[in-house]
Amino acid sequence: MSNATDAAGVRGPAQETAIEAVRLGMKYRRGWALQDCSFRLPAGRICGLVGPNGAGKTTLMAIAANLLQPTDGSLTVFGAAPESAEAGRRTAFLAQEKPLFRRFTVAETLRMGRELNPGWDQRAAENIVRAGNVPMEARIGTLSGGQRTRVAFALAFGKRPDLLLLDEPMSDLDPLVRHELMGTLLAEAAEHGTTVLMSSHMLSELESVCDFLLVISTGGLRMVGDVDELRSAHLLLRGVRSDESAGQRQEHAQGVPAALAGHTLVEYRTSGRQVTALIRPDGPVAGQWQTDTPNLEELLLAYLRCPDAPPLITPQAHVPGQAYGSHDSRTVTA
Repeated sequence: MSNATDAAGVRGPAQETAIEAVRLGMKYRRGWALQDCSFRLPAGRICGLVGPNGAGKTTLMAIAANLLQPTDGSLTVFGAAPESAEAGRRTAFLAQEKPLFRRFTVAETLRMGRELNPGWDQRAAENIVRAGNVPMEARIGTLSGGQRTRVAFALAFGKRPDLLLLDEPMSDLDPLVRHELMGTLLAEAAEHGTTVLMSSHMLSELESVCDFLLVISTGGLRMVGDVDELRSAHLLLRGVRSDESAGQRQEHAQGVPAALAGHTLVEYRTSGRQVTALIRPDGPVAGQWQTDTPNLEELLLAYLRCPDAPPLITPQAHVPGQAYGSHDSRTVTA
């Protein structure tokens, strides 16, 4: 994973902010899709946007792409409003439906991109299309789902955006093509310093791609920050459940060992006598535990399974002037 570095090679927050949300909220008839969300995404990062269906991921991207106006709060793209010409020029959005004109040929689709975008890179767009052997004279409506996705990627990359918003971009691709396009994404982002915000349900795939994380559940923020910092703020504990009367003396009524009472508990699970817990430690952990730093998938699944666990917003993701609770900013290194 790549991290933002300063001139001395020391990791630190990027000077520029790609996205900044302040008390952002969006309400539909059915209720709130987003509510009271404040965070910043530093420029140059590849950020995974994770959450269950209906959590507000697509809503957040649509606001950043100027497709929706928020009900509350504000969101800026590189310091500009999403509806501004500057934000529009610097942003590309690839929706999950990948809307394209079905009667256009591939060549006509790329020509449209060239005519609508001053900074268009025709060579980059054509290379993406030709790498999949997609005929330039074929009409979009005759292409397979994977081929249409490739053309949509070509449109997004050809614009040469500073911020690339990808909503479940590879859900219809086979593993080989997905791997290839993910490699293209990483190479393009590294070469041009592109900030990427990408939603995905493929948690294991995000681990090898993303260096920043934004987790949303029930319309609110659960975790935001640098992946390495978020992982190192947690401990994954594995142990054996205490037996009978001794176990009753050592555990709370809820079954959680008293030894964990001084730490922030994210998840506690039992299977027979086997016990697994994910915590944000506040000092040494007492008891006989096998300890490890969780991988990204373990971390994400625990927070998604336990929506009532205290959120964690690391200092890199803080918006200046916004108040965050003590749990939100704790980044203890285990």
